[in-house]
Amino acid sequence: MFLQFTDVSKQYTNQNVVSDVLRNINVSVNEGEFVSILGPSGCGKSTLLSMVAGLVKPTTGEILLQGNPIKKPGKERGMVFQQAALFPWLSVEENVMFPLKKEIGKKEAIEVAHKYLSMVQLGNYLKHSPHELSGGMQQRVAIARALAMNPTVLLMDEPFGALDEQTRSRLHIELEKIWLETKKTILFVTHSIKESIMLSDRILVMGTRPGIILEDIKVEIPRPRATAREEIMELETKISNLLEKEIEKVVKEELAYASN
Repeated sequence: MFLQFTDVSKQYTNQNVVSDVLRNINVSVNEGEFVSILGPSGCGKSTLLSMVAGLVKPTTGEILLQGNPIKKPGKERGMVFQQAALFPWLSVEENVMFPLKKEIGKKEAIEVAHKYLSMVQLGNYLKHSPHELSGGMQQRVAIARALAMNPTVLLMDEPFGALDEQTRSRLHIELEKIWLETKKTILFVTHSIKESIMLSDRILVMGTRPGIILEDIKVEIPRPRATAREEIMELETKISNLLEKEIEKVVKEELAYASN
């Protein structure tokens, strides 16, 4: 199996109080799959992604990538966060080249940067500074930077969460094109049911506190997926119903905390 989670749990201890974040995660991801991780706030979606990135260690269990246990960050796993996190003093081109400098020569790094910036339709913005770009364009630079390292797995933690709906929809189309072209394995964290349906081969629907996988849903709707398709609305309703009780739990916990 390409990416395998076996009995993965995560706990945090704060002032001698133990909190279960994730419990008994057992799931596998095939090479080249686009898998979304969907669920309410606090269900451990980002923690799960951070463990694949090697930034957080499981309390119990293990995560294997191509048969090898993940113990620390590695260049075979590229990460895209909600904020683009570009270096403001570097140009678009230099931002994408930055992680390549230790790996390859400058001439090749320029060629690779241009290739991926063209892929995200930013070939005409090579010399621009990040502050001259819109939020959506900055995220495209971040995606190009991650892809330029040629990772085996692309990890995306709500990369479009801070963007307006129009920009978000446009980037869905662009990301799908990139995925179809590169066939990278993608793990994509999101709060949006529609976003997960539009992009994914599979959706891991998570319950909250502690985070568990409620259902592993295969999305068998042909691509490209039009928002008006009846199958999309049916699946959206199914997932909404599945998450309704989980969202109620979060609201009750927040109200209880606020009243104390």
